[in-house]
Amino acid sequence: MSTTSESRVGPASEHAVLDRVLCGIDALPESLEAVRQADALQGDRGSLTVVTALDLSDTVQAGWVALSAASGIRADAESALAAAQKEAPGATCRLLEGRPDRVLLSEAERLAATLIAVGTHGISRPVGIALGTVTTTVLHEAPCSVLVARARPQDAEIPHSIVVGIDGSPESAAAFEVATALAERLGIETHPLAIREGKDFDQSAVDLIADDVRFEDGKPVEMLVGAVEPGDLLVVGSRGLHGIRALGSVSERVAHKAPCSVLVVRPPASS
Repeated sequence: MSTTSESRVGPASEHAVLDRVLCGIDALPESLEAVRQADALQGDRGSLTVVTALDLSDTVQAGWVALSAASGIRADAESALAAAQKEAPGATCRLLEGRPDRVLLSEAERLAATLIAVGTHGISRPVGIALGTVTTTVLHEAPCSVLVARARPQDAEIPHSIVVGIDGSPESAAAFEVATALAERLGIETHPLAIREGKDFDQSAVDLIADDVRFEDGKPVEMLVGAVEPGDLLVVGSRGLHGIRALGSVSERVAHKAPCSVLVVRPPASS
């Protein structure tokens, strides 16, 4: 496992990122993967809150069957929460009314969440941007770090290994601190990866952040995505850009394209 050298930023706390985790789910079974992985990564520390949104806006167009439609949507939401409670018995589960993305971001603000965990249903990045999917919206607007959870082979509870992208920036140093601390607690290896062609790449700073770094040449997004397997966890830093400014970020594109779960370590909104 790689060891940490002196970095350009103060030590990032893996516990701080996993201190107050908020997980958003829906009625689709794939969303439970976010609950499983958030619970497994957090272990016995911090708090885990699971929310599902009761969005009845479409039932307004249902006419005389609106009541039946609303009842069905509520039943699905309650069933999703019950399944989440089985996956994470220690979690606090809440049913809230409103659009899923707005509910999740509002609850994150209320709880001062340190991490939002969401699943993905395989929607491509362009489609996600066009449709405003929950995962895409959270990646653009979350005030904290984000875990985009994808299914692991054979229902593995923890990642096989952690790959962390480093370019020399303070944000990548924070990602490395989180990745190495998490890997040490889980008893798995972490693999620092630096892509020399990134526009923000700083060789001297990379040398300060980590030892045993693997250096590659190529486009950062493609190289990071190609370096992981479905059973891994990919950790990347984020400059904390929000809204339209986040559309072209490496972390946002990696989170959509990677074959494995991606942890985007983002500085708190107050920093």
